[in-house]
Amino acid sequence: MDALSPKTCALVLIDVINAFAFPAGPSLLAAAVPAARRIATLKKRLSASGIPAIYVNDNFGEWKVDFRMQIQRCLTEERGRQVAELLLPQDEDYFVLKPRHSGFYSTSLDVLLSFLGTRTLILTGFATDICVLYTANDAYMRGYALRVPSDCVAAETPGRNRWALTHIKTRLFANTAASPSVR
Repeated sequence: MDALSPKTCALVLIDVINAFAFPAGPSLLAAAVPAARRIATLKKRLSASGIPAIYVNDNFGEWKVDFRMQIQRCLTEERGRQVAELLLPQDEDYFVLKPRHSGFYSTSLDVLLSFLGTRTLILTGFATDICVLYTANDAYMRGYALRVPSDCVAAETPGRNRWALTHIKTRLFANTAASPSVR
């Protein structure tokens, strides 16, 4: 597999700062914890190579909460704490709050990616069949090359995860190889 250029690539962490405070939260959390461990490893490796990390996070309908407040909230929630602790942003990381499923919808993500000179996105996070899928779709429509490491995403069920990854691979032409292949 060809190497990624730090000058044209970005790691996108979708909805990883998450309290999992919704009916299917426990199901998603069960798959999210192992994925979060692999995302943390990938993030550390890519960061050492100079690839920027961008947290694209839902505001969960709380319009008066900024990203730092969202982090603090998740660190105090029993469900979200473990994932938040694994994936705490560093000072050099970027963040974008999103109001809906796609990281591009009504956000500054496209402007930030343009500023960074990004042409390839490595998408990680939750949930594969909702926010990761819609962000991948919008990225594809904008001409970005996509990598969605199959071991760095999670959905409420294994079937939904498989379906979304198949769709992302076959319809959006993303590389869905596991994270060790991303270098």
